[in-house]
Amino acid sequence: MKSTPSTFGKTPHQPSLWTRADALKVHADDPTTTQPLVSANFPVLSDEVFIWDTMPLRDIDGNITSVDGWSVIFTLTADRHPNDPQYLDQNGNYDVIRDWNDRHGRAKMYYWFSRTGKDWKLGGRVMAEGVSPTVREWAGTPILLNEQGEVDLYYTAVTPGATIVKVRGRVVTTEHGVSLVGFEKVKPLFEADGKMYQTEAQNAFWGFRDPWPFRDPKDGKLYMLFEGNVAGERGSHKVGIAEIGDVPPGYEDVGNSRFQTACVGIAVARDEDGDDWEMLPPLLTAVGVNDQTERPHFVFQDGKYYLFTISHTFTYADGVTGPDGVYGFVADSLFGPYVPLNGSGLVLGNPSSQPFQTYSHCVMPNGLVTSFIDSVPTDDTGTQIRIGGTEAPTVGIKIKGQQTFVVAEYDYGYIPPMLDVTLK
Repeated sequence: MKSTPSTFGKTPHQPSLWTRADALKVHADDPTTTQPLVSANFPVLSDEVFIWDTMPLRDIDGNITSVDGWSVIFTLTADRHPNDPQYLDQNGNYDVIRDWNDRHGRAKMYYWFSRTGKDWKLGGRVMAEGVSPTVREWAGTPILLNEQGEVDLYYTAVTPGATIVKVRGRVVTTEHGVSLVGFEKVKPLFEADGKMYQTEAQNAFWGFRDPWPFRDPKDGKLYMLFEGNVAGERGSHKVGIAEIGDVPPGYEDVGNSRFQTACVGIAVARDEDGDDWEMLPPLLTAVGVNDQTERPHFVFQDGKYYLFTISHTFTYADGVTGPDGVYGFVADSLFGPYVPLNGSGLVLGNPSSQPFQTYSHCVMPNGLVTSFIDSVPTDDTGTQIRIGGTEAPTVGIKIKGQQTFVVAEYDYGYIPPMLDVTLK
């Protein structure tokens, strides 16, 4: 399809700021913004593989989509190694914690299918070995394009570098299950530029990943969200009055928070096929607040733009903190200004008694939130833990204006479709 130049100028918008003052309002264990406790007796999808980031098949408008009655999810996946000598302790026992912690270096994209929106069956690798141009296949978004079953999988190709890419294939169904075909030609789309988005040369701990394409319900154009860090050499950023916000006396000291530079990036497509993209300035920055705004995504509701992202306790800056979980912001238009939901940004955090129980939440347009189980304590002291690597219980939230509320809990890995597409 013929490309057209962007209609945006050099500065189409000013990024909204998640300030230190906002973050000071974050409080763990508020029941309206805390994920229910996950039992240590949770079921595991597979004894053969770990799974973490879960990417439900959806359409370009964000609707979770089944195909011929089959729900499909994509997951970051790594083999478990219970018999590998490098993961055995001095007594010959399987060190599952070390195996789990090493998973990112061997992450591959797998898919699963289900008739029920749970009880997932493993389908296998999405791409054959050697198709992806880099060692690691990191998170992104699968988009069902049409009634022929074509799917564009946008994902992050990592090491060397980090590149937003896409690969096209097709979903095929039978009465017995789902298979994926194609997914053989990976197309690089864009990388961090060092001017708006930090590069590895500027910061060895930079982030540039997690593409989430969408069509703006108001202007009809094709855009993409992604995680990034604000461009500039590590440690060179200024945490000024705007980044600090309206803090009370005694909270003006920002410590070493200049090292935290997370942002939610955005790009606009120059074509309708999503093959040609132009990066734009970030939608939201968290300089001086946090260093990761992972897996950004939208829910469009009541004419508003609800922007959700996930972050960790350990990526917060000096002087502010919050639980691992979902953070959110809302605006009346795509380019903001965005204000933090619930006054702080916290939407769904882990309870302080189980701070690592779940992560990588995805808020779906029906208010359901999926995530994976990381680790759950198995004793009262918290010194003994059980590793997850499987789907967590789905949580229901209600979004009302600038507030959110936890209202329900569902089965493990419950990801029901919002619409079904019959293939032709």
